[in-house]
Amino acid sequence: MPLARHDAPISLWDVSAIEQDCSVVMDGAQSAEVVVIGGGFTGLSTALHAAQKGLDCLVLEANHIGYGGSGRNVGLVNAGLWLPPQDVRAKLGEAGGAALVDLLGRAPDYVFSLIEKHQIQCEPTRAGTIHAAHSPAGYEDLARRAEEWRRLGAPVDLLSREDAARKIGTSAFHGGLLDRRAGTINPMAYARGLARAASAAGARIFTGVRVKSLRPNGDGWRVETTSGPVDAKKVVLGTEAYSDALWPGVNTALTIIHYFQFATEPLGSKADYILKERQGLWDTGAIMFSLRRDAYNRLIIGSMGSVIGGLTGLSKRWATKKVRRLFPDLGPVKFETAWHGRIGMTPDHLPRIHRLADGVYAPIGYNGRGITPGTMFGRAMADLLSGGSEEDLPLPISPLEKAPNRAVMSRLYELAFTANQLIKSV
Repeated sequence: MPLARHDAPISLWDVSAIEQDCSVVMDGAQSAEVVVIGGGFTGLSTALHAAQKGLDCLVLEANHIGYGGSGRNVGLVNAGLWLPPQDVRAKLGEAGGAALVDLLGRAPDYVFSLIEKHQIQCEPTRAGTIHAAHSPAGYEDLARRAEEWRRLGAPVDLLSREDAARKIGTSAFHGGLLDRRAGTINPMAYARGLARAASAAGARIFTGVRVKSLRPNGDGWRVETTSGPVDAKKVVLGTEAYSDALWPGVNTALTIIHYFQFATEPLGSKADYILKERQGLWDTGAIMFSLRRDAYNRLIIGSMGSVIGGLTGLSKRWATKKVRRLFPDLGPVKFETAWHGRIGMTPDHLPRIHRLADGVYAPIGYNGRGITPGTMFGRAMADLLSGGSEEDLPLPISPLEKAPNRAVMSRLYELAFTANQLIKSV
């Protein structure tokens, strides 16, 4: 297994990724046609596709590649959004909603095609994902989703309780929705692979560079950084839930919640019956739960909230109790690492694309689905910056607005998630 970099790893994926960080240190002033701020899925996809279109593109990442939500992701390559397709159309209108549903319904195919084309070593599996029903009401919601996806021609199966138990390895769920378009990856490795591909296409990727300010400069922008100034014609902010106060309002446009994960030590063959086809899983609960195995046969479970008490405290007790309840025949397991990351939520659970100023754009609000929307929105940004039209973006440009009661809501969510860990660990 590869070694981590010299700084502290942010997740299991940071340690286990075979792909290496290909970024370099920036030394002195730079210039480019396009500057991308943020080295996650959106920024790296923008850089890759922009460089392939012949644009001179430069990426600035304050920490290291995948440091934000990308490297802390669950690694589920899902189709669509949180909302069922019919609800997306209801919110965006028939034409716009249908176009977004179609784009993101095909997104797993595109992600896996990039992985194949650029030979990204990110532990890809293409067995689908299972949306598991935590209750009878949850199963009714899945049936509604399944009916609409089938009408649209998607390869989805509504699983009975017995079928779900056979695939998942536990009878704890009331059924499930198997989406055969989807799959799993090591998300940090995917981010590093995108960076490698972007570099090979001609993009310059610098890490350890924090952007201090953005200001107009002639017909472009002056990007002041801790490593020197960068002049650019156009700028993309790809920082999403990890946005700071660089551009006023971006860091208040989302309600931030946390999502934590625990990974066991490699379990060998004794875990083979759990998700035996290697689907990734998440459930229909209001406080979502996720489950998957990695290439080394670790079991990785997670839920909304922060890690409390590290590997010995409340969250560890929650994880132990959850595994024991789901898989009583597995026996005791040892957790070797835990981490959490941020998710940026919008009031309507739909992403946004903001034009912050002439030539400055910010796609945000993936609501926990960073891999596919981040990849597709990055490609769309490259199309736009290389001469495309805003009318061809996946979503209409929307005004930047502060999320209602964001600080209060974030705090209330965190309290609810902590209470959930406490109740479920007893």
